[in-house]
Amino acid sequence: MLRAPAEVKYADELDYLESVDTGVKPYSWRLSPRMVRLFVLGSERADGLDRDIPQKWFGDRSFVERSIVTLASDRGLLLIGDPGTGKSWLAELLAAAICRNSTLVVQGTAGTTEDHIKYSWNVSMVIAKGQSRESMIPSPIMTAMEQGVLGRFEELTRSTSDVQDALISILSEKYVSIPELNDDNIVFAKPGFSIIATANSRDRGVNDLSSALKRRFNFVRIPVVTNKRSEAEIVRFRTEELLRRHHVELDVPPTLLDILLQSFADLRAAAASATSDDEKLESALSTAEQIGVLEDAILHSQFFGDRTLRAGTLAGSLVGSLARRSPEDLAILNKYLHAVVEPRAKQDGGEWNEFLDGGRETIAALS
Repeated sequence: MLRAPAEVKYADELDYLESVDTGVKPYSWRLSPRMVRLFVLGSERADGLDRDIPQKWFGDRSFVERSIVTLASDRGLLLIGDPGTGKSWLAELLAAAICRNSTLVVQGTAGTTEDHIKYSWNVSMVIAKGQSRESMIPSPIMTAMEQGVLGRFEELTRSTSDVQDALISILSEKYVSIPELNDDNIVFAKPGFSIIATANSRDRGVNDLSSALKRRFNFVRIPVVTNKRSEAEIVRFRTEELLRRHHVELDVPPTLLDILLQSFADLRAAAASATSDDEKLESALSTAEQIGVLEDAILHSQFFGDRTLRAGTLAGSLVGSLARRSPEDLAILNKYLHAVVEPRAKQDGGEWNEFLDGGRETIAALS
């Protein structure tokens, strides 16, 4: 399995938490709200458990608690924030902890239709036997309704208004009508059903949510991580997971992680002070993109280097990953190296010098 869903990856933890959970569970939840929070945010000594539960999502505790409270009600949950803030990962963890199934997912795109959130038909069975519940193909959302579990809708604002409007009746009425059938033509949601949706705040104006749909959701806004220590924990945690998947054993020196974090902080500050879009990188400069840069550098060192992560390789991965427009992004990165990295290299020396040289070489190769 290339990527195991959270309920498979952490099955042992979930089994353990379920065995020691004495709290009240809403509906058909597998864990109580307190245990759901503990699974997501990790255990502490005060929890009194005889085994450690590691932290899996790094962010403000209040965001997780409000999300859990929302799902314990009959309202949908909308996680909204910039790209790379961990919205989808939090949604997956919540679904895994609550119902042990995070795979009932609809991906919102311009091509998503109403059938993707309701139902479609097996054409060959319809031709052979006619329309029936047997020949119907339920969507992941309808399956979640029938099972009384959580359905997920990724990138809600990327889907068209027709698709969004179809969610209104599902969230308010909690059933789906099947007019093609005469009998057994209504699917009612069982207790425990709800929807966790995600949306990027940068997608405003693409397909804005109607006021009617907004009323069916509780909004939890996930901010960009600005605390350097928290961001370092996220990058280290996710990178280690990726490397285990690739069976790569290579250490990330703390000094190089500091260089990566500082570089992104500098580029974000430059983007915030830019007066036009031409002066900003197309990249969102998210934590997820930092993870991608670091993974790229590590794999390059593993396969084409001496299995040691170096500052020059990290700089090459940073430039190669963030330079998406040519020549605009290359000019912005070159300005950053000249105005910020070069003075720092002269002052601090060491790996900043190698980082400067690696960045310049990559820009020259891409120009």
